[in-house]
Amino acid sequence: MSVLAADPAATVAVAPRRRRRGEGGVGRYAVRRTLSAGATLVFVVVFNFFLFRVLPGDPIALYTRGRNVDRERLAELRRALNRPLTEQFWSYIQNPFSQAIDSTRFSRPVWEVIGDRVWPTLLLLGVSTALAAGIGIWLGIRSAWERGGRFDRISTGVTLTLYAMPEFWLGMLLLIVLSTGVGVFPGIFPSGGVSSPGEDTSSISGVLDIAWHLTLPALTLAYLAEYSLVMRSSLVDEMSQDYLLTARVKGLMDRLVRRRHAVPNAMLPTISLIFLNIGFVVSGAITVETVFSWPGLGQLSYEAIRGPDVALLQAIFLLFSLAVVVANLLADLLVAAMDPRVRQ
Repeated sequence: MSVLAADPAATVAVAPRRRRRGEGGVGRYAVRRTLSAGATLVFVVVFNFFLFRVLPGDPIALYTRGRNVDRERLAELRRALNRPLTEQFWSYIQNPFSQAIDSTRFSRPVWEVIGDRVWPTLLLLGVSTALAAGIGIWLGIRSAWERGGRFDRISTGVTLTLYAMPEFWLGMLLLIVLSTGVGVFPGIFPSGGVSSPGEDTSSISGVLDIAWHLTLPALTLAYLAEYSLVMRSSLVDEMSQDYLLTARVKGLMDRLVRRRHAVPNAMLPTISLIFLNIGFVVSGAITVETVFSWPGLGQLSYEAIRGPDVALLQAIFLLFSLAVVVANLLADLLVAAMDPRVRQ
């Protein structure tokens, strides 16, 4: 037995295989996730092309409605519409962001129309996501650390009640109470728009005016319950781990155990949620922007649906899908960089 144990050949035979350099690393994981996101994006582009070509209605009739179009122009539009499907598909797949496609409602290239509405939506989503994440994470941490206490019961009940309200209904309530004014509540906030008419948005007073107009839409779109409940559940799971008990046995104060050990590990699911919500919250922005007359992509989607402006809807759908795919990819890469278990 001792001879076999000392034999180098036997030792090599039973030794476990060493992990090759880079196996399971961030680089390989990033490549796999990027290729997966690219394949998803290709599917979205193909699906986007065929989806809006099976919708009922006559695009030429929508385009010429209320316009004086001569017969030659009408015949040219018909020829372009009746091109073979394979030719249309090849033209679209070469450049889905082509500036040659005009909106029937605005008589301008669709991506030019979308470009004018991007920054109001980015401003609204950025502020609402920051508010929801900051306040929601704080509520979740305190609720989990004081689980079953008075603060936990009140905060969970309030956030769930607000989350259960439809966005448009909550927005209209805020408009009635804080914009129009009811009883003891004065109407102090504007009812819609990005800024007051004639206000110079590049000045300090203009920035403050935009922030004042942004208050109610951002509060309506801030989903506190999502971040609060996910953070609370994740932190409760971490609190039962042995390494927290070891940290307490070593003499660390309770607040240090929470800040240095429990919260950083419990933050991983919440980080994923933040990035995913950046992509998916656009669906909620459609109703919120419509209620508050916020001139962003949400209100533009509503105007395109009312048309219906098929070309504009197709471009907006592609943009929203791209936002979801990119946000999902960023969430995967960031969590993998912070947690090696995800890569493996």
